Amino acid sequence: METSNERNIAALTHLSTLTQYFIPFGNYIFPIIFWTSKKDKSEFVNHNGKQALNFQLSILIYSLVLAIIAIPIFLYTVLKNISFNDFINHVDEEIIFQKFDFSNSIGILTVAVVALFIIACIKVAEFFLVIYASIKASNGEEYNYPFTIPFLK
Repeated sequence: METSNERNIAALTHLSTLTQYFIPFGNYIFPIIFWTSKKDKSEFVNHNGKQALNFQLSILIYSLVLAIIAIPIFLYTVLKNISFNDFINHVDEEIIFQKFDFSNSIGILTVAVVALFIIACIKVAEFFLVIYASIKASNGEEYNYPFTIPFLK
């Protein structure tokens, strides 16, 4: 049976991942702090800390892969018909839109838009899953995030 202190620390471990919206890398720093403070003394805190960190690392990997797909596609599509001389001779931004051929790029742009949409869905799902996991932890239940790569075992 978990004590209320263990449940609170486990819930804070999950909730501390939301600091990413205020502090860069807060979604890694604060869970590590909470997790390492009690991981040796409580199996419940150890499990929840590993879950929170594994989930954050998984989200990072998924987002990086999707960004590696989307960003080059957008850059290639926008810049493929523009020469370097166009930038030197015409500083205004009209040159980009005058030479942009949308009809020949619709297929590849769709892939990039879908990748960006998936990133947005992942971030929304992350927010709600973190809240749900912290509620489960505060109730004394162990929660396993879906689609998590087990980096820490």
